[in-house]
Amino acid sequence: MSKDEFLALALQNPVNAAIIDELGRLALPDAWLVAGCLVQSVWNVLTGRAVDHGIADYDVFYFDSDTSWEAEDAVIRDVSARLGHLGVKVETRNQARVHLWYPGKHGLPYPPLTRASDGIDRFLTQNTQIGVRRTDDGHEVYAPHGFDDVAALITRPNPGANFSATNYAAKAARWKALWPELTVIAAE
Repeated sequence: MSKDEFLALALQNPVNAAIIDELGRLALPDAWLVAGCLVQSVWNVLTGRAVDHGIADYDVFYFDSDTSWEAEDAVIRDVSARLGHLGVKVETRNQARVHLWYPGKHGLPYPPLTRASDGIDRFLTQNTQIGVRRTDDGHEVYAPHGFDDVAALITRPNPGANFSATNYAAKAARWKALWPELTVIAAE
């Protein structure tokens, strides 16, 4: 699957397209729509399901050097107000602050990041390491592992500093129940 094929399938979900467009208008620093909402939309098109089947939320990453909770909360509220009409859960997170709360919440290390795509690199699964954002002439897609696993409905672990085999297994089991065609590569 090429980048253009992936993008065409992911944007068949009108919520993905609306969020990406609104992020472009908001002009948040280094902002991306990321992860499952993109990949799962593609899976849904490939398997003939409704484009929003199984999508729990839509994740927005951005990177702002202001790591105060107040600044992030203001962005979260603004994004929610602008996208509330979509009727979906949008999770907006400043990747510059994740290292401040992640160890306490998950009990795992999380070294500071330098850009939003660093957060994409730390996802539990390689197939969801994807982000899309609007550019002046179309879209930019960040996908360090490409799209082969997405096209083949394969999920595999992404071992790294914050990897949890338990969290990976839970996520993979949820996905397998929703997309029985999915092949799950076990964490070692």
